[in-house]
Amino acid sequence: MKVRFWGVRGSIPVPGRTTNRYGGNTSCVEVRPKHGSPIIIDAGTGIRKLGKSLMEERFGEGKGRVSILISHTHWDHVQGLPFFSPLYRPGNQINIFARQRDLHLEAVFSQQHHTAYFPVPLSNLHAEMAFHEVIEGAQFDIEGAKITCARLNHPWVAIAYRVDVDRSSVVYCSDTAPFGDMLLGRDFIEKPTMGTLPPPVRDELAVMRAGVVALAKDADLLIYDTQFTPEEYKVRPHWGHSRPDDAIEIAREARVKQLCLFHHAPMRSDDDNDRILELARASAGTLPVVSAYEGLEIPVGDQ
Repeated sequence: MKVRFWGVRGSIPVPGRTTNRYGGNTSCVEVRPKHGSPIIIDAGTGIRKLGKSLMEERFGEGKGRVSILISHTHWDHVQGLPFFSPLYRPGNQINIFARQRDLHLEAVFSQQHHTAYFPVPLSNLHAEMAFHEVIEGAQFDIEGAKITCARLNHPWVAIAYRVDVDRSSVVYCSDTAPFGDMLLGRDFIEKPTMGTLPPPVRDELAVMRAGVVALAKDADLLIYDTQFTPEEYKVRPHWGHSRPDDAIEIAREARVKQLCLFHHAPMRSDDDNDRILELARASAGTLPVVSAYEGLEIPVGDQ
């Protein structure tokens, strides 16, 4: 399979002269099996350009089929979906997989199509759409590709995905905080003060971390949230993002073959990302490390 990056930023799109090399679009990754339909992970603004590219294939004839795996429904991971061209061509089949709390999944995506925000209601789109709720630990197949899910440490809820196909595997872990300080969900659990016992929730964090390591075990490629520098994490631990050393630690423990730094902070220039990659490679030793940029294509396993 091939893995191609269409959006690599976190939080907000940042086009401009200082972000041209890495790109300014928010999260969107395409997994293209040797045989079978494309699998898209997250629908940030990068999905708009991906949709235009797909329309040059069977999707332009209304004969395309695609599955979109949503890590979570925060704005920077779904804001590009209304601009995904295959949605507007009758005959195309779009399957959307996501984890959600309290609200029906389709209702969540309908909200950004309300009149106050967008001129075209979700119900008026021409493609055939189906919504599928996923939970941590779930496993399912997409045209021969095996999909496995694990929970991440992020506000509200976020899901990591593993795609196994063509005798190879790619794991997508964005967004997540480290697994030692606090549990993020509906509530923030503060780090215990010196001299006090940690709260029982730390057991849940340990289980969550073990689940991520198991998900990434022996993967050919691990795409991991590395939005923060160590200094930034100290003042924003509750934002739900990791540092490069957190990703390296998980990658080493899981014995992955290659690590990709992802979900770059919006204030990060191309030169900043170059320096972060250089430091990460020095820290990673023999573990191959790359940094995601728009247009980066990584062949994985059988081609």
